[in-house]
Amino acid sequence: MQTIISQYYIELIGLIVAVTLITIVVLLKSSKGKKAPLAKEEKLEAPKSEKKEPEALVEVIERQEEPELKEEPQEAQETPSTQAKSVPATPTNRKKRELIPHSKITKDDFADFKGTRVLIAEDNIINQKVIAGLLSTSGIEITIANDGQEALNILESDTNFAVIFMDAHMPVVDGFQATRLIRKNPNYEHIPIVALSGDTAADDVRNMLNVGMEAHLEKPLKMDALYDILYIYTTGEESQTTAPAAPQESVEFDINKGLEICGGDREFYLEILNDFLSKYSVSEETLQEHINGTNGIDADKLLLDISGVAANIGADNLHDAALELKKSIANPSDLSYVSDLKKYKRSLERVCEAIKEYMTA
Repeated sequence: MQTIISQYYIELIGLIVAVTLITIVVLLKSSKGKKAPLAKEEKLEAPKSEKKEPEALVEVIERQEEPELKEEPQEAQETPSTQAKSVPATPTNRKKRELIPHSKITKDDFADFKGTRVLIAEDNIINQKVIAGLLSTSGIEITIANDGQEALNILESDTNFAVIFMDAHMPVVDGFQATRLIRKNPNYEHIPIVALSGDTAADDVRNMLNVGMEAHLEKPLKMDALYDILYIYTTGEESQTTAPAAPQESVEFDINKGLEICGGDREFYLEILNDFLSKYSVSEETLQEHINGTNGIDADKLLLDISGVAANIGADNLHDAALELKKSIANPSDLSYVSDLKKYKRSLERVCEAIKEYMTA
C-alpha cells in the first residue's frame, strides 16, 4: 500500500513539474511574440522621424533667411557708395558732349554760351562776384543762391537751368545735402551739378561725385576750366582767342593771375580787391577769437574761404599761409598754430598793403 502511495506522489510531482515547464515555455514564447512587433514598429517609425527632422530644419532655415533676403536691398540703398552707383554719371536726359581741344580762353569767349541759364549756389560774396564778373558780358543768365536751401527753393519754382554750380561747404544746407535732395527729385534730373570747392584731395572729390555731382571745378576758378564745363554741359560754338596783355606785377601778389581770373577786367578786379580788404583785412583777430573759444569749425571755414579768395586775387603766399594755419589749428593743444598764426598775420598785412598801393597807383 505504501509503495502505491509513494508511486502516486512521484507521478503527481512529475506531472506538476511537466505542467510548470510547459507553462514557462508558453510564457517565454508569448513574450517573444509580443516584443517582435515592437521592434518592427520601431524600425518602421525610425526612418519617418529621420525624414521629418531634416525637413523641419530646412523650413526653419528658410524662415530665418527670408527676412534677411528682403532687407538686404533696403540696407544697400542707404549706403553712400550704393547711392553713387545708382546715379548714372550722365543720364540719357542730361546733356553732355565731348570737349574739343582749344587755345587759351578769355572772358570774351564766354559769349559762346549766350542765353544759357545757370544756377550758382555759393555763400562767399567775393566768389559770387568773381563768377558773375567772369560771365558779366557773356549773355549768360546767372541766378545766385547763398546756400543750399536757397538753391532748393529756387528750383521749386524754376527748373530751367542748364547747369548748377554747387559750393560744397555752405551754411543752412551744404552742397552735399542739397545735391542729394536734387538728385532724388526727378523734376531736376536733366540738370547737371558741378561741384565748386577748394578741396582737391582724391577722397574729397570722390565724396562730391558720390552724392551725384557730375564734375569738380576747383577754386580759385580758372577761365579755361569754367569754359570747359560750360562747353561740356551746354550748347555753343568754340571760339579761339588770345590772352590779354600782361600788366605790371606785384611782389606780394600776382596781379597778372588776379586779372586773368577776373577776365582781364581791371575795374572788376579792383572791386574784388576792395571787397577783400573790407572783409578779411582783420581776419587774424577773428581767427584768434574762434581759436580761443575752441570754435574750430568756424575757424576752419573762415580759413578755407580766405585761402580760396586769396588765390582768386593772386595772393598765393597768403593762400599757402591760410592752408598751413588751417592744418595746425586742427590740434591747437600743441600750440604749433601760434607760429602759423603769426606767419598768416604777416602775410595778410603785406597783401593788404600791396593791394592799397595797387588801388591808388
